[in-house]
Amino acid sequence: MQIPLCIVALFVGFFAIAQQKPNIIVILTDDQGWADVGFNGATDIPTENLDKLAHEGVVFSNGYVSHPYCSPSRAGLLTGRYQSRFGHDCNLPYKEVNDNTIGTPLSEKLISEALKEQGYRTSAIGKWHIGDHPDLHPPAQGFDHWFGLPGGGMNYWGLPQSEAKRIYRNGEKVLQDELTYLTDDFTEEAISFINKKDDRPFFIYLAYNAPHTPDHVTEKYLNNTKHIEYGGRSVYGAMVNAIDINVGKINATLIANNIKENTILIYLSDNGGRITYADNGPNRGHKGMLFEGGIKVPFFMVWPKKIQSGLTYEKVISSLDIFPTILNAAGGNANNEKQLDGVDLIPYIVGENKNEPHEKLFWRSTGGFEYASRVGDYKLYKSAYKDKTLLFDLSKDPSERFDIADEHPRIVASLEKEYADWDKENIPPKWIDPHAENVI
Repeated sequence: MQIPLCIVALFVGFFAIAQQKPNIIVILTDDQGWADVGFNGATDIPTENLDKLAHEGVVFSNGYVSHPYCSPSRAGLLTGRYQSRFGHDCNLPYKEVNDNTIGTPLSEKLISEALKEQGYRTSAIGKWHIGDHPDLHPPAQGFDHWFGLPGGGMNYWGLPQSEAKRIYRNGEKVLQDELTYLTDDFTEEAISFINKKDDRPFFIYLAYNAPHTPDHVTEKYLNNTKHIEYGGRSVYGAMVNAIDINVGKINATLIANNIKENTILIYLSDNGGRITYADNGPNRGHKGMLFEGGIKVPFFMVWPKKIQSGLTYEKVISSLDIFPTILNAAGGNANNEKQLDGVDLIPYIVGENKNEPHEKLFWRSTGGFEYASRVGDYKLYKSAYKDKTLLFDLSKDPSERFDIADEHPRIVASLEKEYADWDKENIPPKWIDPHAENVI
């Protein structure tokens, strides 16, 4: 039977449009310090591949995440919403519980689900940590393919520690002897997904568990940081270097497949650098705190087809912006997703929109145990650790050295009200923060 030419043209046109959609890779690291990459000033840790990629696109010098530690930050990134909107204020309990209400609920729409609506094939690789229960694993949240661990962390050799701390592939347990070093294993899985022959564009959420503890690294990476005399920093640096080399392999795969020009690659950490061995300087504080060191992260975006190289974007942006940015790039309409709290960054990056992406940003930990408001250049931080409400003018004091709360009570009151108004749209945490009984 001969197919009418109009039908043939229709299908050719459909596939041509599909091929115009960009491939998308979001690479998330775990507890990486602001100054642990060369493009933010690191001189001791070799990050040549990351630095090259960052130079090929735009570096966000004021890029924030929505929470100062792992699970809530991931929930915000993947939903494009302040995670307090749905009660995901806290890390998941350290003791495993058979409860499918602990984690990001299925009622929340993830970026993976939005991209599937745009014809994408989707993959989650690495650390999940927004729901340990099988009902909340990636296959139930819009991902066609999954390779990684459900929980928050494990050893780097793939040795199973519990049901949440072991490696799965599409719901099936992966034997430890099939694994080598998780940073390498996650990369190889991503490369395999990229190389798969398929007419559809792809979305990969690649969440390395490095450089989170435990401090495990192979000799080949440790050789690259043996010049660092401080042993703890040397091992940590080697874990970062492993990420760098593996991201370089992914970049080489894009080039080999002739798809780099129309691939969006976004790189960031889930929160500020960990307490030990990471470098958040010149920012104050570290993971777990709402000082800049806990919420400002290394952050860049590359899309050669759309974004020119060598850019630094200095205005305030958020990990919440990733969802609307890549959804619009994929042919969707973020304006139809009324739940989103972020904005499409592309018009700002390319200079079409000269305004501020965000005049206001807010953070809440454990239902308001700690919170922060950034409105313009002023930042208010209600610190439980300091037992004080602090105020900083980040235009004059980006390192948050000088608390000016006592001198500016009206500004303090204004930012307190801004926070309270924002918090009215949130709900209480749905489970108890395990940090109440453990050190962050």
